[in-house]
Amino acid sequence: MERAGTLERGLAVLRVLTAEPERRLRATDVVRATGLARSVVDRVLATLVHLGYARTADRDVLPAPRLTELGEAYLACSGLRDTLGPIAARLAAELDESVFLAVRDGDGARFVAGHARRGAVSVTFRPGDLVPARRCAAGLALLDPSAPYALDDQLAEPGLTAVALPVRGPGGAPVCAVSVVSHTSRHSAPELAAHTLPALRATITTMEAALTDAAEPAATETALTEPGEPAAAAETALTEAAESAPPGPVGGAVAADAERPGPVAGVGVVEAAPAGPVAASDASRAAKEELGAGYLRSLDRGLAVLVALGAARGGLTLAAAAKATGLPRATARRAVQTLEALGYAAPGDGGRFVLLPKVLELGYAALSRRTLSEIATPHLAALVARVRESASVAVLSGDDVRYVARVPTVRIMSVDITVGTRFPAYATSMGRVLLADLPEERLAAIVPRSLTPRTVTGAAELAAVVRRAAEDGYALVDQELEEGVRSIAVPVRDRLGRTVAAVNVAAHAGRATPDDLRRDVLPALRETAARIEADLAHLPWATAPDRLPDPS
Repeated sequence: MERAGTLERGLAVLRVLTAEPERRLRATDVVRATGLARSVVDRVLATLVHLGYARTADRDVLPAPRLTELGEAYLACSGLRDTLGPIAARLAAELDESVFLAVRDGDGARFVAGHARRGAVSVTFRPGDLVPARRCAAGLALLDPSAPYALDDQLAEPGLTAVALPVRGPGGAPVCAVSVVSHTSRHSAPELAAHTLPALRATITTMEAALTDAAEPAATETALTEPGEPAAAAETALTEAAESAPPGPVGGAVAADAERPGPVAGVGVVEAAPAGPVAASDASRAAKEELGAGYLRSLDRGLAVLVALGAARGGLTLAAAAKATGLPRATARRAVQTLEALGYAAPGDGGRFVLLPKVLELGYAALSRRTLSEIATPHLAALVARVRESASVAVLSGDDVRYVARVPTVRIMSVDITVGTRFPAYATSMGRVLLADLPEERLAAIVPRSLTPRTVTGAAELAAVVRRAAEDGYALVDQELEEGVRSIAVPVRDRLGRTVAAVNVAAHAGRATPDDLRRDVLPALRETAARIEADLAHLPWATAPDRLPDPS
């Protein structure tokens, strides 16, 4: 088995960054934790930041929301969440209890989906959480699938009870467990089993039928050796050697030259043609040209292969992975072999390779649950530093806007608003861009009232300013909510293009005219919204809010 050392080192750094996602680390911390040379860690971190998997704050480095795409790749590859999740949700509603799906991961049970019962006592396992298999009902059901059922009587945590059964795939082997979880204030362990087992067993039958229906025929794999592959292997070896060496004395020219395609041992290097508009080979080459020796092309390519394996349920063959990424077949093979050696991938059916639940250890549990406030706040801070005015994010709540994130500027005279504050949507800039996404009849039901002499109160006039906000892509409100306060806002959209929030900058009228806001603030505001949207695009709740708690 031929492993890609750069990818191996990159994943080691990612494991350190995501072991405690909220902890701020510096490069020296990563060096101590991994045992890697400082020069190697610096190059890995620079590559991860460029890819959007990490970000810097002062001298600290943190995992970024885009990193969740690695966990999403596993979840898509396994198909369990998408196939069985809706069935689990129905069981949760029927029983009025929390229901979770878990898979075997080494000596533990790793949770992959769930529906938590809302109540005063919250019982929840996050997707990605790993619990020792012998200390939870789901793990016990996977360890002994022949048992009538598995019972957790406060094994995982005092006060927690659970009952679980395995779900078998078309081949008869257990693929996951369904666990109904409650609290001793509601049910003792025996009471929970009596209450849930009939419905749970019926649900297992439904789930197993769904897995059979969703099973796809295995793809036929072509021969491993193809024309041009020896040359591709040679180029990959050169890339690895160049990236393992310290940077050259002249801006990394040695590494860059070593990676440039050319004749190797009498054989011309031939790369596979890109398979689509965004090919990993093109992206990594452009990044290498831009960043030089600080950029690890092999790490970029290896992570691209990991993501590509999640492009289809049941994984991909080596040929399909190479085609999906636009990489040479040999490069894709080295990446897959490295992932296999590290426990992130395994051979599947029909010559395919599948991702394993261990991929979820790379920060998925914490990052996928980040709220809109947590996502937006770093971007608001950067915006405030740039424009030197307070910035906020709000969502629509009934006929009001509700502030979910805010970074104030430090001035003697400032706009004093806190998270949780509500204002009438019709009189605020954020409210107007949020109202612009609603049906006309919904807008017509709003009855504005005068808050200042400038407040728009007529129904027709309000409809006109909201339509203009939709056409312009922003809204500017001049002293309609409060005299002396001007604000400008733009929408924040999800992956489906729906407006889910708004971001604004508010300033005292004495410091900024409406033209000042359009000229000096609006471009920065739009850039900030785009960055927030890019982070939201990688979070599961952004288009499936039922998967996780209230994103605000």
